[in-house]
Amino acid sequence: MTDNNNNAPDAAPSDFVRDIVAEDTASARWDSRVVTRFPPEPNGYLHIGHAKSICLNFGIAAENDGGKCNLRFDDTNPTKEEQEYVNSITQDVAWLGWSWGDQTLFASDYFQQMYDYAVQLIKAAKAYVDDQSADEISANRGTLTSPGADSPHRDRPVEESLDLFERMKAGEFADGSKVLRAKIDMASPNMNMRDPVMYRILHAAHHRTGDDWCIYPMYDWAHGLEDSIERVTHSICTLEFENHRPLYDWFLDELDIYHPQQIEFARLNLTYTVMSKRKLLRLVEDGLVNGWDDPRMPTISGMRRRGYPPAAIVAFCKRIGVNKYNSTIDIALLTHCIREELNKTSPRVMGVLKPLKVVIDNYPDGESEELDAINNPEDLSAGTRKVPFSKVLYIERGDFMEDPPRKFFRLAPGREVRLRYAYFVTCTDVVKDDSGEITEVHCTYDPETRGGDAPDGRKVKATLHWVSAEHAVQAEVRLYDHLFDKENPDETDDGQDFTANLNPNSLEVLPACYIEPSVASAEPGSRYQFERLGYFCVDPDSAGDKLVFNRTAALRDTWAKIQKQQKKQKQGKSKNSKN
Repeated sequence: MTDNNNNAPDAAPSDFVRDIVAEDTASARWDSRVVTRFPPEPNGYLHIGHAKSICLNFGIAAENDGGKCNLRFDDTNPTKEEQEYVNSITQDVAWLGWSWGDQTLFASDYFQQMYDYAVQLIKAAKAYVDDQSADEISANRGTLTSPGADSPHRDRPVEESLDLFERMKAGEFADGSKVLRAKIDMASPNMNMRDPVMYRILHAAHHRTGDDWCIYPMYDWAHGLEDSIERVTHSICTLEFENHRPLYDWFLDELDIYHPQQIEFARLNLTYTVMSKRKLLRLVEDGLVNGWDDPRMPTISGMRRRGYPPAAIVAFCKRIGVNKYNSTIDIALLTHCIREELNKTSPRVMGVLKPLKVVIDNYPDGESEELDAINNPEDLSAGTRKVPFSKVLYIERGDFMEDPPRKFFRLAPGREVRLRYAYFVTCTDVVKDDSGEITEVHCTYDPETRGGDAPDGRKVKATLHWVSAEHAVQAEVRLYDHLFDKENPDETDDGQDFTANLNPNSLEVLPACYIEPSVASAEPGSRYQFERLGYFCVDPDSAGDKLVFNRTAALRDTWAKIQKQQKKQKQGKSKNSKN
């Protein structure tokens, strides 16, 4: 539980959920308390969709005086849950900047209390033990247009159900041989109200309780009880639980216990992304990605490894807002938020990804010098650094053309360009190998242009980044793109599934790149802007003198371009309407 976090906004955003909370607080409902919860199941890694829920629940708590948000694990299915997931989820929530004090909660903390509540419902003739198999229960459930059929055990005597339920708990029966069901209405138009299963037999060790239990509560039964026990005020769920709300209410009303309010909002969908836990698991298990923290994955651990700053993810979640209808957000907006944050906070360095050797013929042999370079033009307090310069350099291969087209202004034979922070240089010659590929470029430099300006006022049309060959650090650089090459990965031809839309070019590995020496001791997770190239992050695979960088995002901002186009379209429509 928490009333402290790193993301409390200066001005709280407005949405329908926050409006409900504000009205309740103003009317002193819940004694003006605000208690929310984030209740993940510890059976997988969190993704960007969970980040929206995290920011909503923890954010609302942070925006209200004395507000609290519980981190509670819904650990009711021991066959799919592991401590590994608990650790990962805890790390992810904390990394996003939220805290919950010193108490992490678990549904398993309440197993005995849930069992006692179930006994209470049996005694009130509101629940019964059913001997039907799962297939029989499903077959008798009915359809959306026809009622279900009563179980032959629906009117089993209370004492008999009590005895059987106790023996279920004691481990007398095999898995699947009996369940406990709520006794509601098999003709209800809401399928969730047709005598839902509350407990099933499962002889499986639990990651926290071991072999203490062999019956486990179903989510719909456990969900509301956990909220009630913790005295949550606003139980905020995604839209698929809207049809479950009558069941949530029924359980709490029949037990006559504390009753929070359930509110549903639309989950996050992103272009070029799958959010289904089942699909993400398949990507991992089939080796289609390199684990849950693969930088192409939408998992929070994957985004952290790719170099996404947590503040940018929180800003994205605030920007997309909260609503009641399902929609798909353009992933370009997420990338825009990433760039926006990294532009403010990332130190600049120079790195060459596809190197071409440059020899400055008139620079003294065996000499070098240090030039001043700005660390971050967006933050002058970040100061400057020294960058070594010498006779032999590397530039990007794409920054030179022997026979350039008309609008190519970078280096070419006879052309003068600026080397960032250094000098003006002019190409005088090229060297090629036997296949005709250019292997090095020869230039002369103007010593009077140190720092990048000519005393005589002459101008150049291009400024190139570079590194000193003698001083540069070699690194592997991994260039990432969308994992899928279709906006909707589930849009496939007959007989195919979402994996048919995997992008074969989602990862390009450049094994021999050169980066300025200031990054030599960079720790995993360190973020930089490689000037003119994009934003990069040191990968955990880095070890010793081997540096590995992941490209977080290119410099070009697709979302800004989209917004500009939309603005022009609106202005055009406005002019047309006036005419």
